[in-house]
Amino acid sequence: MPISKLDSVVAMGTETIKKTLKRSVGLAGVVIISLSAMLPGIFVTPTFAADIMGAGIWLAFIIAAAVVLPAAISKAELASGMPSSGGSYVYLERTYGPMIGTISGLGLWASFLLKSGFALIGFSAYFIAVTTYFDIDMEMMVLSMSALVLITIVNILGVKKVKAIQTPVLLVTLGMLVITCIAAFFVDGFDGARPFKAAFSAHPWKLAETSAFVFVAYAGVTKVAAIGGEVKDPEKNLPTGMLLSLLIATVLYAMIAYLMMAAIPGEWWKVEGEVVENPIFVFAETVAGTEFGIFAAIISVLAMISMALAGILASSRFLFAMGQDKLLPSALEQVHEKYETPHWPIIITGLAMGLAIFFVPLKDVVKLASGFKIMIFIMINTCVVILRQTSDRHGWDPSYKGILYPFMQIWGIVAGLFLIYFIGDKAFIGASAAIGAGLVTYFLYGQKYAKKEQTPFQTLRRSVGKKSD
Repeated sequence: MPISKLDSVVAMGTETIKKTLKRSVGLAGVVIISLSAMLPGIFVTPTFAADIMGAGIWLAFIIAAAVVLPAAISKAELASGMPSSGGSYVYLERTYGPMIGTISGLGLWASFLLKSGFALIGFSAYFIAVTTYFDIDMEMMVLSMSALVLITIVNILGVKKVKAIQTPVLLVTLGMLVITCIAAFFVDGFDGARPFKAAFSAHPWKLAETSAFVFVAYAGVTKVAAIGGEVKDPEKNLPTGMLLSLLIATVLYAMIAYLMMAAIPGEWWKVEGEVVENPIFVFAETVAGTEFGIFAAIISVLAMISMALAGILASSRFLFAMGQDKLLPSALEQVHEKYETPHWPIIITGLAMGLAIFFVPLKDVVKLASGFKIMIFIMINTCVVILRQTSDRHGWDPSYKGILYPFMQIWGIVAGLFLIYFIGDKAFIGASAAIGAGLVTYFLYGQKYAKKEQTPFQTLRRSVGKKSD
């Protein structure tokens, strides 16, 4: 069995993509797509998180970011060495082989579309606030599906169209959030000590459970790596963009969560036994009045649609990359002649997202997406360890190498396993479904066409076996 050379594999993959998907996204575009995929998490997760541990949720966002950081650094290294569309799927497939690649590719596709689906499910609560204010009667499911059709079409039109829509939405969203936070300091009854006391008086298990729950809010930080084949100067722009996006999102999440709980008294996150699903609207209305609250709700709707837009963009690239590797039918690697986008993966992703909107409850969507993303981030950390240990045999020489190796990766693996435990059954149900679907797909289709090469994981395993002998 020949030994895979990652430098030649990546060069070949990059050349293929140069002929198919155009590199049109710069550093600003990387940050915009990453933040657009992340920021809408703050529009849904705070109240569900507060229902678990109370007003100290700001600390849970910081802990979740600390667990994401090793994966972001690892993925930045992997992206600089393998700058091709498909992101995590490509890294896992090249490191572990086609079977693990098939499982991770389908699982990543499902988790990304679930996270994007939760944006289209969650935005209805904000839209209800707007329609109620203007006395408009509208069917929310019809609205969600209409938005899904629209963002699917925009994705088919190309990445530049996506960025052109996301840039103004992101800037207005950031402005609205900053104004809301500033206004919070001047509201009557502002209690700056409340969130601090609540965070450090919460039970450690509740804090861990909440950190695991809000993990999904950071999943978008590395989502842009899935379109690595469309990023200009990816060896530089992908690592810088991902780490910068994580820093911005962490500061915003923690600040918003802290000030939200300091400005609004009592256990406001639950009304008549139901968790409030539009926390930013309630926050903005409390600190700046009804009119500003409605403005914030409108911006929230646009931001969550923007998140779904980025989600389809990224998740469809997993199917595209798997089609290129012959693990899925070759039709999925076709690129539209006019728009230069993988139209079939985009359409399939849109249809699957529609099913998720119809059948999966919002809280379950968050748990399923969080659970599988933590598992993938753990695997991403192991990829860096394996590739570093087998670099002489497989030609691993990325332009960017993460700091504090291997301690950063060890922290990411251990902390990730710890958080998975606290998500509960939903994480294991989602993982089992992804593993089952991946194995069936691989043995029925992918195995016939998969390239047989000795992977870095096999090289490391044989090396360890020889040393033990």
